[in-house]
Amino acid sequence: MAGRSSTTGRASRWLAAHAAEERVRLGLAVAAGMAATLATLVQLALLARVVSDLLVDKVPPAALLPLVLGMLVLVVARSLALFTQERLGLAASLALRRRARAELLDHLACLGPAGLAARHSASLASQLVEQVEALDGYVARYRPQRLLAVIQPLLVFAAVAWLDWLAALFLLLSAPLIPLFMALVGMGAERLNREQFEAVARLSGHFIDRVRAVSTLQLFGRTREATAEVHAAADDYRLRSLRTLRVAFLSSAVLEFFASVAIAVVAIYVGFGLLGYLRFGPSHELTLYSGLLVLLLAPEFFQPLRVLSQHYHDRAAALGAADGLVALLDEDPVVLRGHPAEEPAATISCLVRLEGVCVHYPGRGRVLGPLDLTLAPGEVVVITAPSGGGKSTLLSLLAGFLGPVEGQRLTAPGLSIAWMDQRPLLVQGSLADNLRLAAPAADDASLREALRRAGLGELLARLPAGLATPLGERGAGLSGGQAQRLALARVFLSDAPLVLLDEPTASLDAATEAAVVEALGELAREGRCLVIASHHPALMAMADRRLALDECQGRAP
Repeated sequence: MAGRSSTTGRASRWLAAHAAEERVRLGLAVAAGMAATLATLVQLALLARVVSDLLVDKVPPAALLPLVLGMLVLVVARSLALFTQERLGLAASLALRRRARAELLDHLACLGPAGLAARHSASLASQLVEQVEALDGYVARYRPQRLLAVIQPLLVFAAVAWLDWLAALFLLLSAPLIPLFMALVGMGAERLNREQFEAVARLSGHFIDRVRAVSTLQLFGRTREATAEVHAAADDYRLRSLRTLRVAFLSSAVLEFFASVAIAVVAIYVGFGLLGYLRFGPSHELTLYSGLLVLLLAPEFFQPLRVLSQHYHDRAAALGAADGLVALLDEDPVVLRGHPAEEPAATISCLVRLEGVCVHYPGRGRVLGPLDLTLAPGEVVVITAPSGGGKSTLLSLLAGFLGPVEGQRLTAPGLSIAWMDQRPLLVQGSLADNLRLAAPAADDASLREALRRAGLGELLARLPAGLATPLGERGAGLSGGQAQRLALARVFLSDAPLVLLDEPTASLDAATEAAVVEALGELAREGRCLVIASHHPALMAMADRRLALDECQGRAP
């Protein structure tokens, strides 16, 4: 419970810090809301005067035309003030959400692939989209209304007290009950919203996993069970949503109950006072004008609290979303990155030099090192080790995804790196879209040349749409070997002097493997340094140097 309270406190401070950067827009929104309140007060006073003059003073209707016109002007002014308040709140919300997404994306970039390995992409997408969007109502509506819910009732209270202090006392006695019950209900709504966001993140990952594995599920005859699991997860989310809505409706019902009781008490007091049944306090001084104006102002006293109650659910939703966002932001990249990245060493003649580096994983201790390694241009280094022996960790260290806890990693100035693994990232789009991930400015001729060098020239010639041929997610439409060679074509497009490859020929047939090995040899002949994690004999045969992590006890020249 203490940990949860601490997380909620950090979420509140994070939200408040971001909202503080929009204090100008939010302050102007509050000022616009106050202007709308003043326009409403004057409009109601004019309405009460018109009714009183017509019924009591028997003033001709034509003489009341200026008052009626004044009310119409005030209606327009009030509408403009409310419109301005809404626009300013939305502008502040948009700016805050843009900054929050930028902060999250920057943090994800700092965590890198290694730091995000344990997180599902669907869950991250849910946080970046749905949870950030949940901050909208909190900034655009709740924060301005939180101040207006104090200022506007005070203005109405002052007006009622000037007319009749006893009626103002009735309003004052009922006012504290509403925020008290709103707070009690709001604590439950905040907890339910937090659980709801966690549930939708799980549901997103659950659904994406089942969609990606549909062919496997069909092969094993488990589609019916998988469908039932998705239905169960969706039904759980539905029930959580209904519980959250039930609490939101309860908070509104509590406010309406106390507001209605207070207004009824004021109405009874004014009615009996006008009829002469009350002789207590200022009741004998009530007139039709003052009594009617008090009755018109009584609902306006509670209106800001009603609006705050409507937006109180936005606060609960924002705090629930912020809990998840702050938990992600609290993940320290230094745990995986190690020491801050060293500056490129201008004095080294090699591409990368590792000096006594050690890499630790949380909960697993040291997984690599101490290790010394020097990489020079044009050489081919093959890394071998048993499963879990640190091959992928070493590649991540060389790429900068991980940082050493001990030792240092020195790089040549301006070093760029190309990466290719056994499951290359292919996005939904055209062949050209996937190739330009490595070289956004490459022209079509360069793309065709890269495909030819990777052994896909014949495939490209057979495709009617050529480079515009669409691919599905994960390269749907290509075989495994074609996907590998497409990833290899991206490496050809890149001019990176250091190329890191993690099992680049895994799951390929002999012919495709030979084509990939030949293409890698061409890269080496260009003077690029290739670091390959693999046990395949064909790749080991092309190596200038073999680094066996299990044999050298984590140390190499």
